Amino acid sequence: MRDVLLVGLCTVDLVQWVTELPAPGDKVQSAGMNVAAGGPAANAAVAVAAAGGRPTLVTALGRHPLAALARADLEECGVRVIDLDPSRAEPPALSAVAVRESDGERTVVSRNASALAVPAAADLLEDLVAGAGALLLDGHHPRPALAAAGAARVRGVPVVLDAGSWKRVLDELLPLVDVCACSAAFAVPGAHDPVAALHGLGIPVVTRTDGPRPVRWSCAPPVAVAGGPNTGAEPVTPVPARDTLGAGDVWHGVLALGVACLGRVPGPAELPSLIRAANDVAGLRVSHVGPRAWVAPVRDREETR
Repeated sequence: MRDVLLVGLCTVDLVQWVTELPAPGDKVQSAGMNVAAGGPAANAAVAVAAAGGRPTLVTALGRHPLAALARADLEECGVRVIDLDPSRAEPPALSAVAVRESDGERTVVSRNASALAVPAAADLLEDLVAGAGALLLDGHHPRPALAAAGAARVRGVPVVLDAGSWKRVLDELLPLVDVCACSAAFAVPGAHDPVAALHGLGIPVVTRTDGPRPVRWSCAPPVAVAGGPNTGAEPVTPVPARDTLGAGDVWHGVLALGVACLGRVPGPAELPSLIRAANDVAGLRVSHVGPRAWVAPVRDREETR
């Protein structure tokens, strides 16, 4: 199954490319700009579509003109968008992004959706989960995230979490997660070893990305194999980094699509190949300047396979 359900944040990103990131109090002239939908779940949904999947994004946008811009961008990329807060008049979450041309490093100032009380929509999410091969969450919009994860656990649909940073909802959400895809900066409060702590909560698969460094992975029961190996690392192919915005989100989307196609929680035999596929697409993302410039090359590659 190539259907992936994503529940989480959609922003509007104003991206500008600069020679140098501005120091406090400085003004700089940009070399170019773009406006597009962004946010962890939205970027991941675009990656799912580019890699040949069928993504459905459940988020909160509203009826502001900027929300219409984000929706149109996502739909053009092949993402089905379901808005849980369609009558909201305020602007959607916004991000101002500066990307340094020399190495793709970025600085982001954002106003996320943490203040929004998005409804759980449990019945809707139960129906959507029933038609999905995997569920990807980014920890935003806690009530629908918990509703979707609970429905997925009942139906046996694998739950993948984009764990970039600790959020309060994770106390309730983590026990419902099957694959926890952590950033290098992710930490579990009070835990010296976040991977061990996550396994201790019953999460069978943990991955840890670290920019251009190898992606580490670890499997625990019930997917661990007697005698192992149940840990490993997959190298990241070096590419010229031209724009790193959303690269991690793209990685998570491709991983979730791989889990959906597998049809179950991956174990040590399958996980390395899923990670390599995610590494490859994320590498294409960072080697192209602009929020959508990488999409066509990924689609072209998938069509020739």
